[in-house]
Amino acid sequence: MTTTNLTERTDERNMPAREETRSSEKYVKPAVNIIETEHGLTLTADVPGASRENLDVNVEKGILTISAPVRRSVPGTPLYTEFELSNYYRQFSIPESLAHDKATADLSNGILTLKVPKAEAAKPRKIEITVANQG
Repeated sequence: MTTTNLTERTDERNMPAREETRSSEKYVKPAVNIIETEHGLTLTADVPGASRENLDVNVEKGILTISAPVRRSVPGTPLYTEFELSNYYRQFSIPESLAHDKATADLSNGILTLKVPKAEAAKPRKIEITVANQG
C-alpha cells in the first residue's frame, strides 16, 4: 500500500499550454464564449482569481487581448494543492466593423463580460420604400 504525504511537493506541475507570447512565463487560456447579435459581440471569459485592478483588456490593430496576473489571496502556506493559479492570457482577431471605442467590460464573480457594439456603418438598415404621387 502506498502512503501519501500531504506535505509532499512535486516540482513538475501539469500546466496547460500557453499561447504564444514574448514572455517565458506560463499562462492559462481562459475559457471563452463569444456570441454575435445584431448589435455586436458579447464575449464572456472565465478568469477566477483575477481582480478588476489587474485585468487588462485592449484592442490594437484588430487584436483583442485579455491578460491578468493572478495572486493567491488565501493566507498561509499551502500543504497540498491539485491546481495552481497562473496568469491569464488570450488573444483574438476581431473585425474592424466593430466600434472598439464603445466597448464595455464588467467583471463579476470571476466572469469577464465584454460587449463590443457594431459600428453604425456595419449595422443592417432597412431602406424604406416610398410611393411617388402620380397626379
